[in-house]
Amino acid sequence: MSPRDRAPGSPASLRTANLHRVLAVLRRGAPHGEAATPVTQATLARLTGLAPATVSSIVRDLAARELVETEPGSGRRGTTVQLARGAGVVAGIDFGHSHVAVAFGDLTGAVVSEHRVPLGSGHDWEDGVALARTLLEELLTRHALDLTRLRGITMALPAPVTDGVVRSSAILPGWVGVRATDVASQHFGLPVHVENDANLGALAEHRLGVARGETSSVFIKISSGIGAGIVIEDSLHRGSTGAAGEIGHLTLDDQGPMCRCGSRGCLEAYASVPAVVAMMAPQLPGAGIDDLVTAAGEGNVAAIRTFEDAGLHLGWGLASIVNLLNPALVVVGGDMARAGELLLEPARIGLRRHALDAVAATPVLASHLGERASLAGAVLQAAERIELALD
Repeated sequence: MSPRDRAPGSPASLRTANLHRVLAVLRRGAPHGEAATPVTQATLARLTGLAPATVSSIVRDLAARELVETEPGSGRRGTTVQLARGAGVVAGIDFGHSHVAVAFGDLTGAVVSEHRVPLGSGHDWEDGVALARTLLEELLTRHALDLTRLRGITMALPAPVTDGVVRSSAILPGWVGVRATDVASQHFGLPVHVENDANLGALAEHRLGVARGETSSVFIKISSGIGAGIVIEDSLHRGSTGAAGEIGHLTLDDQGPMCRCGSRGCLEAYASVPAVVAMMAPQLPGAGIDDLVTAAGEGNVAAIRTFEDAGLHLGWGLASIVNLLNPALVVVGGDMARAGELLLEPARIGLRRHALDAVAATPVLASHLGERASLAGAVLQAAERIELALD
């Protein structure tokens, strides 16, 4: 339960907290997790811990708001409830160093349609947000919808975000210092929540991917930079200022190569996509990450060694994470995850070398959602935040 559920305070906030509980169950479906499965009022009472009369009152309230649909059953408690098909949609936007992706989904957080396009590195926030709006409008139009049907938007950015403000210029220099929550909300005409992309990848893998069913996990996104999303007791851990998970700037060697953060020997300087591409540039000039994966698969010894070195360094960084947090598993995503076992097996070796025996066997697995993880997480979070309109 979130703090607002544990400390309801006034009768009005207690009512809101109870609404949140019921909506959470409906979003996640029946006990086995099938989205949009009708749930009886008796089941709602059992899963939320609320009195049957309270559940009945809340269901009537949600039906009046056209958020749920009901179907009579055997008695009042046998009435089935599910999120209304016409209740609206939510959207997710994922910005990267050189791409923007948009998607919309239903109120369960399931993605209905998505689109991804390249975006010039170093783009400024105004061009980025304007393009995202255009892409989202086009996507909705294809499905006979428009922006007025949106109930919420979550936007993913590859940077620490504190109170809606982007705090790092390392990957998105055109966004640093921008109050992204405010400017995006103004452009779209409705509240936009801004979240770190690794956090959203962690949320998606926790709910939909390889970490589903675990209460704790760590998602590592390796692309232009390296970031971690941390799930503890089924909740995202953001830290006191929203900067938790910046594993890419863990120092492995203070005499090592210069990192763009200004420090030396950061994990990012050894295991990010730019680091791997730079190591292979003398042999394969102009090659991107996919070219390197292909070369390694064809037996190019230098490419294989490059991924091994990156994986061993990654494992060193992962050892710090698992020693500290003891997650059930680590999920690796982002562009570097395309290397598969070329990267992951050395990472497991590096983890075993540097982790305590008690956690050295922590599984390190590839993301099931691939490059879509942050976008899928953005849609999920947008769906989970629509209840804020009920406050």
